[in-house]
Amino acid sequence: MAVIGLLTLPFIGAPLAYLGDRILLRRGSNPRLGQWITLIILLVCLLGLIVFWTQNPAGDSLWIWVGSIVLHWDGLSFLLAFTVILLATLVALFSGPYIRDEKAQDKYFSLLLLMVGAIIGLGSANDLFNLWIWFELMAVSTYLLVAFYPQEQGSLEAGVKYLVQSAVGSVLILLAIAITYAYAGTLQLDGIRARFVELNPALIGSGVLFIIGFGVKAALVPMHTWLPDAHAQAPSGISAMLSGIVIEAGLVAMLRALFALGAEATWWGVLLMGFGAINMFLGNLLALRQQQIKRLLAFSSVAQVGYMLAGIGVGLAYHQPIAIAGGMFHLFTHALMKGLAFLAVGALLYALVISQHQHTPLTLDDVRGAARRYPLVSLTLAIALLGLGGLPPMAGFMSKWQILVGGFMSQSGASIALMVFAGLNSVLSLGYYAPIVNRLYQQSPSEVVEKGGHIPGLMVLPLIILGLGILLLGLVPSLMNPINEWAASSLMGLGIR
Repeated sequence: MAVIGLLTLPFIGAPLAYLGDRILLRRGSNPRLGQWITLIILLVCLLGLIVFWTQNPAGDSLWIWVGSIVLHWDGLSFLLAFTVILLATLVALFSGPYIRDEKAQDKYFSLLLLMVGAIIGLGSANDLFNLWIWFELMAVSTYLLVAFYPQEQGSLEAGVKYLVQSAVGSVLILLAIAITYAYAGTLQLDGIRARFVELNPALIGSGVLFIIGFGVKAALVPMHTWLPDAHAQAPSGISAMLSGIVIEAGLVAMLRALFALGAEATWWGVLLMGFGAINMFLGNLLALRQQQIKRLLAFSSVAQVGYMLAGIGVGLAYHQPIAIAGGMFHLFTHALMKGLAFLAVGALLYALVISQHQHTPLTLDDVRGAARRYPLVSLTLAIALLGLGGLPPMAGFMSKWQILVGGFMSQSGASIALMVFAGLNSVLSLGYYAPIVNRLYQQSPSEVVEKGGHIPGLMVLPLIILGLGILLLGLVPSLMNPINEWAASSLMGLGIR
């Protein structure tokens, strides 16, 4: 019942949130009902996850039949649902003041709930067609949120770019599904996997199409070009969702499809290792030259996906479950750190730009000396950035460390070389994270900071929660071990936690 509630409550709450805010707007009132409906729905979903965890200590998979459709709830489903519900709850809390004066504010929270429901459904899909349906529902909700400011040309341009690239990716996914069905005679993930225990050469083309199609949403290079525009133009809460969980959901969808095709074969693992190296290097290089902070963070997401791919690829190629668990751990820590980074930047953007009734981007020079006026927001932003850079005692250090341990345990020259390359790229990333922290704590504030407005307490509370979570997991990373290991074993089809 807990799982059924997780799958249905967001879709029940979405129209209620829209109608509640729409009614209040027509009456001339400030629409806050949608935000509170969203928060209640998400908190009930979080409670459902806790109930499921307490009643399933052995980490058993759950199969749910809905007519002819079979849903499969396992460790990866749990990790994805936990991540999206936790992050969305904090984003909903943050977004109330942020979008209060926007024309489309009545649609914001309903679309956020649709996104959450689609990602939970994507994680529990057990056949390729329904995986694609959930993936598309996630995409549709995010299209509208990326183009949330229709009066801004850049927002519309980012939305169109995102729409076109995602649509092309969706067509390729459908083509891959058709090829797979022609050879396997079924679309059930477990059925395909049972038939093709080893990688079938005839399905290599399907795998490549899956990588390209899902790779658009997962920000794999060179399918990442929509990302900086979308993140820069979307509301900061949606930027946190796009970077913190939507690209990870695309990665999960890609991995589900590949594993069904016999992805435990070394060939797929090596390919993912290659994408990981390219993503890390190119993402860092592109971030180094950015002056707009949200674009910089968007390109850094490309690099962070590279670490996840490196861990998962090494685990596949050299049969190292600890490396895959490290990749799963980094999926979660990245959601916390990048979510915090975008929300903290969003709080500064609200105080320095939006409160002045503008929609201009926030640059590195704009935040100079911000710590003097906004010490708590600046501190949480510094925690997020240093965690993304892999410095202890942040959660990002521990998740990257687990990936490195898994890579070195393989005792393979290629894997060790990739881990050294990953370590060097983590150092390189400090070349664009550290300057932001340095500007925040400079003595002389910029003119923009001096004219900045007040940041509401509801926007600061999620920053504190995320900052404490990053520090806690940095000091006690074993708290996530049961979930990470269950997700890794579910992905590998081992059936154990």
